Amino acid sequence: MENSRRLSSHATATIIIMAIMGILVNYVETMITPALPILKSDFNASYDSLSWIITAYVISGTVSAAIFGRLADMYGKKRIFMLLSLIYAIAVSFGGFATTLEEFIAIRAVQGLGMGMFPVAFALLNDQVPKEELPLAQGILSSTFTAGAALGLVLGAWITQTYEWEYSYHSAIPVAFGLLIASYLYLKDNSQRTKSTIDFLGISLISSGVVLLILGLSEGQSWGWYSLSIESSFFMSVVLLLLFILVESRKSEPFISMKLMKIRNVFLSNFTGLFAMAAMFFLFYSVPPLLEDPSPAGFQLSIFNSGLTMLPAALASMIFAPVAAVVTKRLSPKISIEIGSVVLFLSYIGLYYFRASPLQITEDATILGIGLSFIFVGMINILLVSTPSGDAGASTGMNVVFRNIGSAVAPAISGVFETMYEIKAISGVNSKGIPEYSLFPDHTAFSYIFLTGMLFLVVSIIFTLFMKVPKKEGRKIEMVAGASNDLLH
Repeated sequence: MENSRRLSSHATATIIIMAIMGILVNYVETMITPALPILKSDFNASYDSLSWIITAYVISGTVSAAIFGRLADMYGKKRIFMLLSLIYAIAVSFGGFATTLEEFIAIRAVQGLGMGMFPVAFALLNDQVPKEELPLAQGILSSTFTAGAALGLVLGAWITQTYEWEYSYHSAIPVAFGLLIASYLYLKDNSQRTKSTIDFLGISLISSGVVLLILGLSEGQSWGWYSLSIESSFFMSVVLLLLFILVESRKSEPFISMKLMKIRNVFLSNFTGLFAMAAMFFLFYSVPPLLEDPSPAGFQLSIFNSGLTMLPAALASMIFAPVAAVVTKRLSPKISIEIGSVVLFLSYIGLYYFRASPLQITEDATILGIGLSFIFVGMINILLVSTPSGDAGASTGMNVVFRNIGSAVAPAISGVFETMYEIKAISGVNSKGIPEYSLFPDHTAFSYIFLTGMLFLVVSIIFTLFMKVPKKEGRKIEMVAGASNDLLH
């Protein structure tokens, strides 16, 4: 009995530490969203250049998750988790002191390494929490994604509005170092070390290929779409990605398994995840400027009210996740994905035709949040059902890579439209009382962004229609439906 209490106490400490980590990371990332128009002004940057704030973080995080997840198995989960939390705390400490866009992007890239904490966190929970308490632990950690996002949209926006965006970063510093100290004092790691290899070549090829693709998209407007630099970027991106496929098909421990990609549902789920995640980031990157930019470009809302406008989308995603799990379990994961894709498509129709007021945008974004719950819960389940049990971790990890690519590409595409189609609006008044004008994205820019989102979702729906419902899936879905939320991010 005493041993059971000891285990329960340790499990509680582990869960609390991981929950703090989840809230912290999602708070810091979400507070950036409503601050985008302010960052554009402070750094005197265009939206296509500003997209690298998100892109650098996502690509760095993808590489980090792949490398440090393996290193945790090789050198110890607690040790790697503490290393990553230290890197993250240092990056957060410097975030509020960036004076140029280039400095901020570099800091964000280092900060992205902290994303590697998530796979290590799930592994620690699996090792340290008793099986009977594991579903509770997974549920708590899953809820921190929405809790952190809600905190970032409200508290982060309030701090930015009341003080400056730098203070949003400063507010996270004590929590970040508190996480590091708590990890040192309370985390344990008794797991056995395993020998493994890291596919540095594969990681380098796909990262370089994606970076060059995004570079071509984000700088095409300023460098010239037919310039040698842009054409070379696109050409080398294609070459590197093709080379990546060739190399991975011959690797014994690849970054992305071509063997798994030959499974129909795995292939289709990965690209469905890419397009769905891109659709979400089209919204995140376009709505803040639309809400906060001065009239006639936007609605001239405060950053705090902009955060409140986006808050229902985060809450709806959390509320409808259990509903999506029920649909997935009782009907099928494919139906859940189909429902989510259609709902997401409807939200973009709303954004295209009905965005005449902040209330309408809130309604459209809330519908999008509902759709995302159905897509991601169904997608993770169909992956787990369709993949051999020994490859479940590799399959879900691969899906995260594809979703991150969608997260990185969408801001670049949005930035292109926001830079191509602009309108002059009064941005302030000089010392002589004369209005000063600046360029802001106009109605056409947002229309093209939302049309692109619709196009992505049409492709996603087509991919979903070709998915197969695996035979005898009922028993397996019952086992994984409750754990779907932990894998949404």
